[in-house]
Amino acid sequence: MYEPNGLLSRLVGERMYSVEFVLNDYVQFRFDGSPGAGDPVTLNCYVWPLIEFDGRTWSEKDAGYADALRRLTPGTVVSTTEQTGSGVRIALDTGALVIHPTLDDIHVEIAEISGFKDGAWMVWRPGEESFEDLA
Repeated sequence: MYEPNGLLSRLVGERMYSVEFVLNDYVQFRFDGSPGAGDPVTLNCYVWPLIEFDGRTWSEKDAGYADALRRLTPGTVVSTTEQTGSGVRIALDTGALVIHPTLDDIHVEIAEISGFKDGAWMVWRPGEESFEDLA
């Protein structure tokens, strides 16, 4: 059963150590996972997240966006929130990722997270879970 922020909150205390741009389609974030989990915990964002860093917010269209993303690493997750109306927010000790696109920004899915030791994963889509407001 879906519980808002239930899975996402597992990132608290984990280090985000990688930001990878995949073609020009999406961005992938990798987090340290539980020892023995095999693959790292990976968050794929199929929409460009907002970046909050050093008292400023960057969107993908802003000059310096990629640099702001890069400056988030290495950063440790200090909190996560997930709720309808504001989407997903991952706060790190270096800044924050905010995922709450407009309908025009979405092609099919918004984001997905996987790689947890127990096999848990999540896909966020418009009109579902914490993105019910994007129907």
